[in-house]
Amino acid sequence: MTFRPLPARAPATLLRETRTLKSLFGEAQRLAHLQQLLESQLQPAARAHCKVASWREDCLLLIVTDGQWATHLRYQQKRLLRQLRGLREFANLAKIHFKVQPAPAERRVTGRNPTLSASAADTLRAAASGIEDPRLRAALERLASHTTPHD
Repeated sequence: MTFRPLPARAPATLLRETRTLKSLFGEAQRLAHLQQLLESQLQPAARAHCKVASWREDCLLLIVTDGQWATHLRYQQKRLLRQLRGLREFANLAKIHFKVQPAPAERRVTGRNPTLSASAADTLRAAASGIEDPRLRAALERLASHTTPHD
């Protein structure tokens, strides 16, 4: 019994014919449209900190990047609710919930040359002196050479 992969299909074809992908793509487009409408009613400074998470059963769930912005938006909730109800898509909006979800921390990109304290380098050199494997000893000595410069 051999495995024969299905022939590749174009993404547009998959989106038209696969029901799950079609509904997922449709929901993503709907949320993107609701996000644009929300941003049209938010103050410019708040736009980057507030995203539409869901809109169902007359309740809008917004993800906010931190507690400060959530508090700020809660104070403006009545105004925002009134303005959004004026839009056709949010005509039956009953309430807005805010959920704080910090943005993922950016990973720091470090260079290829880490720096070590003098005591860490001394420890690596001492460990290298007791190693018989020449490649491992050389690797430890290379690591020990990355020390921070003294003032």
